[in-house]
Amino acid sequence: MTDSDKPVTHEQVEQLKKNRGIYLLPNLFTTAALFAGFYAIIAAGNGQFTEAAIAVYVAMALDGIDGRVARMTNTQSAFGAEYDSLSDMVSFGLAPALVMYQWALSGLGQIGWIAAFFYTATTALRLARFNTKLGSADKRFFQGLPSPAAAALMMGMVWVWHDLEVSGTQLMIPALVITVFAGALMVSNLTYFSFKDMDFRHRVPFFVVFAMLAAIMLTALDPPKILFAGFLLYALSGPVLSVIRWRRKRQRMAP
Repeated sequence: MTDSDKPVTHEQVEQLKKNRGIYLLPNLFTTAALFAGFYAIIAAGNGQFTEAAIAVYVAMALDGIDGRVARMTNTQSAFGAEYDSLSDMVSFGLAPALVMYQWALSGLGQIGWIAAFFYTATTALRLARFNTKLGSADKRFFQGLPSPAAAALMMGMVWVWHDLEVSGTQLMIPALVITVFAGALMVSNLTYFSFKDMDFRHRVPFFVVFAMLAAIMLTALDPPKILFAGFLLYALSGPVLSVIRWRRKRQRMAP
């Protein structure tokens, strides 16, 4: 009996169905994140910069949910991973660059759009590097600033100053610095805590719940300033940790 004559098992049938179809639930969250990034571009084109910044933050929240939903429901797939990466490119690469360009960088002429492109290109490089090292990297740390955090840093600046009714044309140089700074950190070799080792399924001390409640209340008081400050500190944590490690290494090597 040849291989073609062998009966197909139930497991093989299920595997064929799995390869042909896609999981709906996690990809719905990914699609919603993609829509939020697309909406941010449209809002910025209409001069609605607060709405654009909030849309990118919404995309960031949805991006954090889809992966957890896929793991909790055991619906991970290669399609979902690729789709998520393409969605991230729009929401955290293209959208923040265009929003920042519309808000401030357009006043710098050629330098402005080159800086916006630099940010977009570094996001693509960051995502490509992350995807190629997905199976071998230490899950406790990210190599380079994660693209959602870089986008949050960019949009935090737009949201804060637009909320204070300060025009982007008055902040062209700081906007240029933040754009280049965020892009460079994404492709750097600096390490950042990933927080992926946090376990939400087991008991935690009471103060952890209280700290989370306090953080939510603090953010609710002034969302743009608190979020921008939080992601700025996270972006700076990479260089600071690298300096600390370098000094410790020198102390160990010293006679």
